[in-house]
Amino acid sequence: MSQATDAATLEKILAAAAEAARPAAEATPADRGRWLTAVADALDAAADELVPLAHAETHLPATPRLAGELKRTTFQLRLFAEVLTEGEYLGATVDHADPDWPMGARPDIRRVKTAIGPVLVFAASNFPFAFSVAGGDTASALAAGCPVILKAHPGHPELSAQTGLIVREALLKAGAPAGLFNVIFGQDEGVTALKDPRIAAASFTGSIPGGRALFDIANARPRPIPFYGELGSVNPVVVTEGAIAARGEAVAKGYAGSFTLGAGQFCTKPGLLFLPEDHGLTETLRSALEGAAPQPMLNDRIASGYASTLAKLREVPGVDVVSASPSEAPAFTPTLLATTGNQFLEGGEAVHQECFGPASLIVTYADQAELLSLLDVVEPGLTATIHGEESDADWLRPVLPSLARVAGRLLWNDWPTGVTVSWAQQHGGPYPATTAPTTTSVGTAAIERFLRPIAWQGFPDALLPEPLQEANPWQLPRRTDGTR
Repeated sequence: MSQATDAATLEKILAAAAEAARPAAEATPADRGRWLTAVADALDAAADELVPLAHAETHLPATPRLAGELKRTTFQLRLFAEVLTEGEYLGATVDHADPDWPMGARPDIRRVKTAIGPVLVFAASNFPFAFSVAGGDTASALAAGCPVILKAHPGHPELSAQTGLIVREALLKAGAPAGLFNVIFGQDEGVTALKDPRIAAASFTGSIPGGRALFDIANARPRPIPFYGELGSVNPVVVTEGAIAARGEAVAKGYAGSFTLGAGQFCTKPGLLFLPEDHGLTETLRSALEGAAPQPMLNDRIASGYASTLAKLREVPGVDVVSASPSEAPAFTPTLLATTGNQFLEGGEAVHQECFGPASLIVTYADQAELLSLLDVVEPGLTATIHGEESDADWLRPVLPSLARVAGRLLWNDWPTGVTVSWAQQHGGPYPATTAPTTTSVGTAAIERFLRPIAWQGFPDALLPEPLQEANPWQLPRRTDGTR
């Protein structure tokens, strides 16, 4: 296991990141895109080394899970290189001086986004590639022109060290500033870095208690900084009578596969299933889970937390077991529970909060009015899903605002486990899903978290940053005098 980063080394890393901030921010989009592509190429070339190391430390299957996740990671890096080439991320806007502006004479004013500064990224446990050392937060921060200090997760320290070495060497060979990327180890060291005035923003993927503690530290600094935390999510699924009549068995099997995927250790795992009373799917669901082999959890701490949360949930009056097999840490078989709408309303925190692991809760509803009352108390999260028929449109229309209120991504006849990386993706939601519900941690818009806008008023062209110069030397998409 890697040792905690000593104080002298941490200071050198912080100082190097601060020194790299200016050249990183001033680098052209083409240069930064080349850096990201070099990292992607290096990681792909090291797949035969990294995937077995990840498997040994996380218990996740090497194929297709980890091999696929590494490919996702390198895809993210290359996609952000495309973002840089496209250029719209800078939001370059030019308003020429206008003496006849209705608000009074307007000066020449030009707006563009720039890197926020050194970013501290707290790696996740459940995705040792895609949300870890070279994951989405690192890729989007580097794309923005921000140095990154990556606080490694203790669940896969050796993988973190080796991945960090590959990333750092690839960046240096590509001509990036020396302090652009480094990995640190240790919980206290992560907090020390978070408090350091040279850190301009931070991101986190993990538990609600851990993320909230770091969020509070970031906001308690003499100069608070943005903290982009992805914390907990129950991800409700609503199924209509029409969907059950048309394809109830397929819905039941799909749900069973989704909430047990990866031992239920996905932030998008569907944890609540809202079914009509007399849905008739109990035996189908039970059958879909029969014979499931125990799946190991990522580490002992997660296994212990899951066992404790599940035990509390099973003790709630009115919560019945639909399917469960004897299992214990570190490996578990799936558990499916059920309760009524009234009991869900009265069950309190134990039935409303996320149970991170292979467990889920069915909640039955009598009619649309009861469903709406249940959704009113659902904890906000990352996703909300509907399984219905187009003939349900009138019945579902009043339900949609309740789902949109609690989620950043709505799904129709699909499952939330599986978050594509694309231009339109939104992976965020109201607290406790995230600490910044106006942002996303997946997809090209993730770069916006690590940029801040600056308006330049009245400057001569020679002193303007290149994205705002009259000749538009980078050939960026721009809005000029209100017109694209």
